Amino acid sequence: MRVNQWRQGAVIGILLLVIFWLLSLIWGLAGKAQLAVSQANDVKSQYQSLESRKAALESSLASFSTERGQEAAIRTAFGVARPGEEVIVVVPPATATPTTTPSWWQKVLNWF
Repeated sequence: MRVNQWRQGAVIGILLLVIFWLLSLIWGLAGKAQLAVSQANDVKSQYQSLESRKAALESSLASFSTERGQEAAIRTAFGVARPGEEVIVVVPPATATPTTTPSWWQKVLNWF
């Protein structure tokens, strides 16, 4: 009877160790899966960013293929103009400041 109980205790102990070992393996796999998912999301956002940048660069390249686009790029980059062109400076209209005289009570309040 005692030997039978000892065997059951040993089997239960071994089973508990195996269960603990399997749980630790599952825990490690879950951590790795979570890391892989977060890295996949990061890569996906980087890919979308690169795709939008590619589209912008392709549109810039398409505009540079025309003579007008090349001229606009040169004018913007180097600030050059054609012979005979002049600089036009647009100045916003001046804001009119009110020139009202303060009333007698405002003069009194300012005096204090």
